[in-house]
Amino acid sequence: MIKVKQLAHVCIFVNDLEETQHFYGDVLGMEVQFNFLRDGAIFGFYLNCGGRSYVEIFQKNGARFSETDQINHCLAVEDIDAAIAHIASTGVDVTANKRSCDDTYQACLRDLNGVKIELFEYTAKSAQFTGGDGVADW
Repeated sequence: MIKVKQLAHVCIFVNDLEETQHFYGDVLGMEVQFNFLRDGAIFGFYLNCGGRSYVEIFQKNGARFSETDQINHCLAVEDIDAAIAHIASTGVDVTANKRSCDDTYQACLRDLNGVKIELFEYTAKSAQFTGGDGVADW
């Protein structure tokens, strides 16, 4: 039987690597862990999400995001209100902090490629730790 230890990474295809790196670095404070090189040129990179989790970014001309895509990604933060304030200060639209049905605090934004990013702050009562059901109000 297979036992999954954790999510290793999610992958995003983007049109502009440099602008994407600036967004995730300047707006979200994520650092590049390593680059993917081909013929001496960077064509992708890993962003460190803390621990052993990553966002993998690859250049793919014509990449686009739509609400019908299967993956958005969620980043856990230590202080969601501070994160929202910082993101807003960079001129990026971010929603207000909302307590969700799983007892987490959430806010949403989009990267410059249109990819939806959900920010999460866990609480002591978060269903991710306590179990139980979350009754959706959305």
